[in-house]
Formats: sequence, structure tokens, C-alpha cells
Amino acid sequence: MKLKTRLIIAFFVIICVPISLTAVALVGFSRYQIRSLENNLGISGVTYETLSDSVQVLNKATQSNFEQIREKGAEDPDLFLDKEYLNRVNEELRDKYSFLIVRKSDLLYYSGSDSSVEKLFAELPENDDFSSQSDSGVYIGKDVKAFVKQVDLEFSDHTRGSVFIITSLTMIPQMRTLTRDVIISIIIILILTSGMLTMWIYNGISTPLKKLKVATQNIKEGNLDFVLDAEGDDEISELCRDFEEMRQRLRESTEEKIQYDKENKELISNIAHDLKTPITALKGYAEGIIDGVADTPEKMDRYIRTIYNKANDMDRLINELTFYSKIDTNRIPYTFNKINVCDYFDDCIEEVGLDLESKNIDLSYFNSVEKDVLIIADAEQLKRVINNIVGNSIKYMDKPKGYISIRVKDVGDFIQVEIEDNGRGIAAKDLPAIFDRFFRADVSRNSSKGGSGIGLSIVRKIIEDHGGKIWANSKLGCGTIMYFVLRKYQEVPINE
Repeated sequence: MKLKTRLIIAFFVIICVPISLTAVALVGFSRYQIRSLENNLGISGVTYETLSDSVQVLNKATQSNFEQIREKGAEDPDLFLDKEYLNRVNEELRDKYSFLIVRKSDLLYYSGSDSSVEKLFAELPENDDFSSQSDSGVYIGKDVKAFVKQVDLEFSDHTRGSVFIITSLTMIPQMRTLTRDVIISIIIILILTSGMLTMWIYNGISTPLKKLKVATQNIKEGNLDFVLDAEGDDEISELCRDFEEMRQRLRESTEEKIQYDKENKELISNIAHDLKTPITALKGYAEGIIDGVADTPEKMDRYIRTIYNKANDMDRLINELTFYSKIDTNRIPYTFNKINVCDYFDDCIEEVGLDLESKNIDLSYFNSVEKDVLIIADAEQLKRVINNIVGNSIKYMDKPKGYISIRVKDVGDFIQVEIEDNGRGIAAKDLPAIFDRFFRADVSRNSSKGGSGIGLSIVRKIIEDHGGKIWANSKLGCGTIMYFVLRKYQEVPINE
């Protein structure tokens, strides 16, 4: 999940969940406190509206006591001069957060409160100042803040008096408990909601960050052989996947560099080894001439030709090295032109034939392509392909009488060139790798069959850059056939 989505969800959850849970808690605690209040006060019909109005609730709670006092006062007013009776009535009122006051004449006769009632007594209404109804009363404010119900009496000694039910307007305990429970619930809900959301967001961030930290530590230590597995579609997981892709590319780049360095070292080693043989021969024959060993014109001619041939071998190795550097940087200088297949291969075969004749190798040539068939190719680089393949055939020729057959065929939209020899052949296990750079079937690198190991890789690169394909068939001890195909040049008609 996206980090932005997580934050949006967290925003709405931190608003909606506390409100919803607080509402549920308020309803639950209110119902409990309503039942508790009804049981304690002995009343019924308390609602959410009346619960918040303590005067209404307590007025209803003392209604039965007021009716009883009014009835007793009408029957026997002097009963309210009996303090024992008054104490019993006052005890009943205490459970309803009220108390009793009796006034005789203008004097305080009885007070059911444990604290001073002087200020309250001074504010009590006079006789007949208030209607003695059970569902009515008077509110006394100022410093007293009490709800008063009044019953007027006339005692047997003809003095006037009043009985007052005083209800303190402080918050009833159930309301205090409800308020406390709701506040505590809100605090707990907020803490739990914020805590769970914090852990949810933190786990969504910390888990991929920990993996990313381990990955960076591995790279810091040079270890690229690990996998950074990050599931999810959030931004940090995407960063981890990008990091993993970077690690893979870095590993591939490192492996390529290691392989490149290895190949360069191998190339230098091959070139150094293969240069050593002609250089040794050059020195030997040159010393022979200097020392006068070549004392006849025939010997002198043979020594000079040998020196020339060895110099050509050195030149060939250096050319391969130079061309290899161009391949490695993709800077092969191609000059593509339209080439007539028959004319081009006829010239090549004539040149190759002279070299093979000097080496006592028979050459056969067959060209079945029409005279007007053209290809788009670089003549010089295509000649390098033929020379490298033929040179390879000569190098691995192990028969007393060798032969090389070159065939050019028409195969639809392509021309196919086949170069076959009767050399020693290539083992089946080596055949798939012969076009790889630095592959050498002859690992001994002796002077007769040595080489840089890049000849056939150059051939494949040139053919592929021409849009063609090259492959080989071989049988160990019998010989090898090299195949490559090039697309014909065809004029594309333009519809006017």
C-alpha cells in the first residue's frame, strides 16, 4: 500500500474510530448509570435528556417524600415537631441527596444537614409564598444553589411553620461517574487508536527500510551476492525494487569487468606467447645471416623468406589485437556497398588459392549464384571473414594432403557460403563455444596451432553486423564445415 494511502487512511481512522467508539462507550455507560440511578433513587422513566438535568431527576426522586410530608402535615402537623420522626424522614432523603428543614414561626426548628444552613435558612420563602405542589419547587441561587420544596403547616399551638425538602444542586454521583468513565474511555481509545496506527505505519516503513539498510551494508562491504526481496506497492518497496535492479546491474557490471579483465589478461598472455615464437625465429635466422651461416645464395634466400613469413605472422597477430580493440568498443569501421556476389568471390578465391597452393592444400570452388545477384557488405571486412575461416582450417590441418572446398549457394532471399576442410575437426563438446572470444580447442598453444583465440569471434561479429548468421558442423578426425548467410540486395519498387 502506498505511503500516501496509509496516511490518508490513518487520518480518517484517527477521526472516525475515536468518535464511533466514544459514542458506543457513552451509550453503554449512560444505560448503566441510568439503571443505577433508577435503582438507587427508586424512580423510573429516566432518559438521556433528563439524565443531564439533575434538578429534574432529584425533583422526581423526592416527589413521593413530598406527598407523604404533605399528607402527614394535613393529618397531624405536630408530628413534625417530633425530632425522632424527622430524623427518620431525613435519612430517607439523604439517599436522594436531599435533607429536611423545619421552621416554626420564624425560627429554625430542625435541620437535617451536617453543615451550617444559616445562609440557606435566610433565603427560604415565607409561608404561603410558594404553591405546595409535588412537581414544583423553587430555586435558590446566590451562594446557596439549592432546589426547595415547601409544605406550610399550622401547629396545635396556633403557630405557623413550614417543612422544606432541600435538594443540593451538585452533580449527582452517577453523572460524575459517567463523566469520569467517558473521559477515561476517550483517553484509552485515543491512545489505542494512535498506537495501532503508529505501529501500522511504522511497520509499513521500517520493514523495507531494514532490508534496504542490510542491502546497503552488503554493498558497502563489497558483497553483491544477495537478493533484496521487497513485497508491496508502497514508495519504499518501489525504492527497494529499484535498489535491487541497481544491485543486479552493478553485479553484472562487476562480473563483466572481471571477465573483461580476465579476457584482456588472457589476450595479452596469448599474444605474448604467440609473438615469442616468430621473434625467436627472427632472431635465430638474423643471427645466422650475421654469423655467416647463410653462406650460399639458396640459404640466404631461404633465411630471408623465413624472416618475412615470421614478420607476417607477427603482423597478423597485431592486426587481430587492433581489430579486437575496435570490436570491444563497437568502433569497427564499416564501409557498406553493393557487391556483386560472383565477381567478389571469384577474386577472393583467386587470392586464397595462391596461399593454399604454397602450403600444398587443394582448393575447390563452386558458385551457383546468378551473375547479377548483389549483397550489401563491406568488402574488406567480408574478406577478413573468409581469410580467418580459411586460416583456421590451415592451422588445424592434420592430413598429409589437405583440401578446402568453398561453395557459394543461392538459398532464396539469402546467399549461403560453405567453407569445408578435411582437418582434424572439432569435438562435439567444443562446437557450441568456438565463436566465443578466447576459446581455443588447442589449449597447448604450441607454435603451429597457437593463436589469440579471437579469430572466430571476430568472424561472428562481422557477420552479425552485416545482418547475417554463422554456424558450424564438424566431426572429430574428419573435418569441419563453416556456414554463413547474407541477405541479398533487392530493389524495392516505389508505387507512384
